[in-house]
Amino acid sequence: MEQLSEFGKVFIFLLTGILLVSFTLFLSHLLAPKKPTPLKLSSYECGEEPTGNSWLQINPRFYVIALIFLLFDVEMIFIFPWATIFGQKAILAANPLWGWITLTEMFVFVGILLLGLVYVWRRGDLEWIKPEQKLPVIKTGIPKSVYERINNDIYKVRTFIPELRKEEPVAEKTAVAAAKPAFKRVQK
Repeated sequence: MEQLSEFGKVFIFLLTGILLVSFTLFLSHLLAPKKPTPLKLSSYECGEEPTGNSWLQINPRFYVIALIFLLFDVEMIFIFPWATIFGQKAILAANPLWGWITLTEMFVFVGILLLGLVYVWRRGDLEWIKPEQKLPVIKTGIPKSVYERINNDIYKVRTFIPELRKEEPVAEKTAVAAAKPAFKRVQK
């Protein structure tokens, strides 16, 4: 092991992990019973009876809640080591100012995250009930009666029939088009 670099050790670790996962998946493929039923083939929706199409878009509020959760989850990852390192008596005995500096630093860190939470909260992204939709109001010089008349009129849709031009015969058109070059060559 002394001849391996640190990257070699990481490579062996990754290779071992990939092989173990692959072996486990292959073994489960061989040993698992294969008795599909309509109930087993249906999609699982947290114990609810699945209805409708499964290819529906997910409400974006789920993503916002998940991102906020991740934000505060990552905050905990930073707070635990901070508390264990700077809570040691040896560091505080060396210089008591370390405790106040690190406490202030953590208050700033948590304060910035709480400001982000307040911003998301005030913006209404944490509201689970959909807010009432409001139509935008645009002030124009056109009276509202004109819009109402256009929207209330019934329009007849005609079928599209392409008209042929009678300027020149089709054969002459292709001969003229074949004689003209489509692109001009540029000399360099």
